[in-house]
Amino acid sequence: MAAAEEEPEKEQEPESRGLTMYSPREDQLAAEAAGASGEAAATGPTLIWQPGPPSPGDSAQTRRTSPRLPEDSGRSDFSPGRGSCGIEPNKSMDMGNQHPAMCRLQEIQKEVKSIEQQVIGFSGLSDDKNYKKLERILTKQLFEVDSVDTEGKGDIQQARKRVAQDIERLLKELEQNANHPHRIEIENIFKEAQLLVKEEIAPLCSGDNRVTDEFEEAIQDVILRLTHVKTGGKISLRKARYHTLTRICAVQEIIEDSMKRQPSLPLSEDAHPSVSKINSVMCEVNKARGTLIALLMGVNNSETCKHLSCVLSGLIADLDALDVCGRTEIRNYRKEVVEDINKLLKYLDLEEEADSTYAFDLGQNQSILKIEGVLKKMREVKNELLKAQNPSDLYLGSKTELQGLIGQLDEVDLGKNPCIREARRRAVIEVQTLMTFIDLKEALEKRKQGVAEEHPSHRAIWNVLGSLSEILREVLSFDGNRTDKTYIRLEELLTKQLLALDAVDPEGEEKCKAARKQAVKLAQNILSYLDLKSDEWEY
Repeated sequence: MAAAEEEPEKEQEPESRGLTMYSPREDQLAAEAAGASGEAAATGPTLIWQPGPPSPGDSAQTRRTSPRLPEDSGRSDFSPGRGSCGIEPNKSMDMGNQHPAMCRLQEIQKEVKSIEQQVIGFSGLSDDKNYKKLERILTKQLFEVDSVDTEGKGDIQQARKRVAQDIERLLKELEQNANHPHRIEIENIFKEAQLLVKEEIAPLCSGDNRVTDEFEEAIQDVILRLTHVKTGGKISLRKARYHTLTRICAVQEIIEDSMKRQPSLPLSEDAHPSVSKINSVMCEVNKARGTLIALLMGVNNSETCKHLSCVLSGLIADLDALDVCGRTEIRNYRKEVVEDINKLLKYLDLEEEADSTYAFDLGQNQSILKIEGVLKKMREVKNELLKAQNPSDLYLGSKTELQGLIGQLDEVDLGKNPCIREARRRAVIEVQTLMTFIDLKEALEKRKQGVAEEHPSHRAIWNVLGSLSEILREVLSFDGNRTDKTYIRLEELLTKQLLALDAVDPEGEEKCKAARKQAVKLAQNILSYLDLKSDEWEY
């Protein structure tokens, strides 16, 4: 009968894996059961690990009376949705009462979590010291996970598997950050800039501030290409692009500043004994300028930022110690040299600035937010125009509002950031294109009101302009990429209009020549605008 009474209980008792609380009486019963099965029993009131269902030796009465923890407590700490490794980080449970393997996995998870953001934001290459450091730490933790003894327990095996998967995910992300195609593109552009600087660095280091026009144009082209590198919102690519742009733009600023704003020409040493010292310091500053450029571009391995900072600070100390005897012209001369030194010192802090979230994440930049606000308003005006049944009634008010938006864009603070400059340039093109559309529509409607006799060539040009107005309407509504069929169709239509204009013979009419030239320029501008809308550029 006892066996018969136990049978229903066994059917109702679910299999449980987890922690179970035992009383002294239960220890005795458990010890007897374990003695029958040859297993060792735990002693004393404690939390022990129960890997599976109750052993056959346990009585139904024992199972009915054994106090248990709440259902959730009997579950593994590793479950989907609980922390990146499956461990709930805030779970309040004394680790001393957990299985040692679980405790060790939690420790590993904590160590991995501490470097996760470093991995996500890593913007270097695979040969960087920081890359090797992070890779070494993660690999070590992976070995630590592999060495955890699960003792054949399913929960611990699953937990170990999830921790290992999380570490492998970070290793994979680290590798992808360092070898992303756009990261390689940024590095290749930077190497081009390095070659340019190497060619110009010799005269700069010798104190000669003259550079060629070709060098200035080449550096500007490098900056423009970097602003067009797509990041897809990926933090590591944003940081890499910003870091590279910051260095190259700093070089550009240093060179422009040295050429445009020279300190007062060295005063005669006969004016005062201190002038000789100021002149010698100014020569050292000019040489330090070339050294700084080499450091920023990574083409000087014999100097460090720390040493250069000490040298420049020492020059300031030397100037501060000079006695100018109240001579205003000498004091001003010294002040200008000190200002030059302080500017150079500012560029030595670029490393820390590049790691600032607000520096590389332009989505939080106030200038970008202002540009976005202008674009939002422009889209509202555009949608109202394109959907209006009588758009001519809106032309005057819309043009006035768009002119105001252009004024707001002119007030945007670029902060010497080429990405913000590019964002403003694109926004200006967006607004100006919509204004061009309104002007074109007004001109076409005005022509319909009274068409006098006109030259056949002139009429052909107006026909092309009418077609361009309809194409521009579609381009304004287009929101795709260059693989879309709509893009290909619009590009073909614009090409046909250009060919039609080429076929127009002005027959020596100057007005027709000027009109055809303007129509060709308009078609080319629409084509450029279509390319701008479809190149998927982002901050």
